[in-house]
Amino acid sequence: MMLGRTDGIWLNEPKHWTENGNSLEMVTDNATDFWRETHYGFVRDNGHFLGFQAPEAFTAEVRVQGDFQALYDQAGIMVRIDAERWLKAGIEFADGRAMISSVLTDGLSDWATAPYEHDARDFRLRVTVAQGVIRLQASDDGKLWPLMRLAPFAKNSSYLVGPMGCTPERAGLRVVFSEFRITPPLGKDLHDLE
Repeated sequence: MMLGRTDGIWLNEPKHWTENGNSLEMVTDNATDFWRETHYGFVRDNGHFLGFQAPEAFTAEVRVQGDFQALYDQAGIMVRIDAERWLKAGIEFADGRAMISSVLTDGLSDWATAPYEHDARDFRLRVTVAQGVIRLQASDDGKLWPLMRLAPFAKNSSYLVGPMGCTPERAGLRVVFSEFRITPPLGKDLHDLE
């Protein structure tokens, strides 16, 4: 059982990981990433992702604790249909600091970042998928959930969702994931921050 569930499937299982009740600790392998084409011209699909089955509409949340130090260190949550349709989001170290970051991929990847004004060593993410839309929220305390991103997302009968971590420039980012849950979509107003 991982993160309180029995249906987790690793994509690119890291060499080092442990589970303890409802938490998962992983240490990233060297040169791992998820990316498709844009700007760099390459495809990387070797990042670490522990996916859990989710229906066609859902909300998922996870708490992430890590010490992001090197360029492109990243960890958070991923929603995935296949190698060409996915979203990853969380903290990513870039431009000398921890940034709140998301990459939405539909054949090609985009990348959106903004400075993270809270403690990047401990944060939460919430993602809701429903009716061809993905809504991404981040929280520093689990109480207020400001909008991070709203975007069209491929409709599918089911998705994989769960913790994600990558280190394109090194190995050794230690991340702890906890408080993971998948529920029916919250259906809250766009500006309802709870």
